[in-house]
Amino acid sequence: MKVILQKDVKDVGKVGDLVNVSEGFARNFLFPRKLASEATEKRVKEWEHLKRVAEAKKKKAIAERQALLNKVSGLTVTFKLAAGDSDKLFGTVTTTDISKELSKAGHSIDRRDIHLDEPIKLLGQYKAFVRMGDGLEAKIMINVERA
Repeated sequence: MKVILQKDVKDVGKVGDLVNVSEGFARNFLFPRKLASEATEKRVKEWEHLKRVAEAKKKKAIAERQALLNKVSGLTVTFKLAAGDSDKLFGTVTTTDISKELSKAGHSIDRRDIHLDEPIKLLGQYKAFVRMGDGLEAKIMINVERA
């Protein structure tokens, strides 16, 4: 029996999958728990339409993220901070700080998308990567100078 899953079901499939299961499993387990609905002709057409719409939205979102990464790629963000005699900062430069500087420059990037190789605790130049899933990545430079 073909069913469309409404929720993730272990060892069966994920939400929105069209799967073939035994009639007893569907009638006794999936349907009473509202984990799936029967794949009638109307529901299958609706499912295919929703899948096409979701795919189009995903492509559009990926294109928008790629355009943002192209703008940000190679950008240098400069921080002027207080530091001790041995060039050690009083504090650190975090991904939140980098995100705020980028938003001042007109690029809204979430702090969770920014990845540092190491914590920034000294004056100097550092690399940071902006990763937005699906293999989309851009490199930005972080320049920390004495205030």
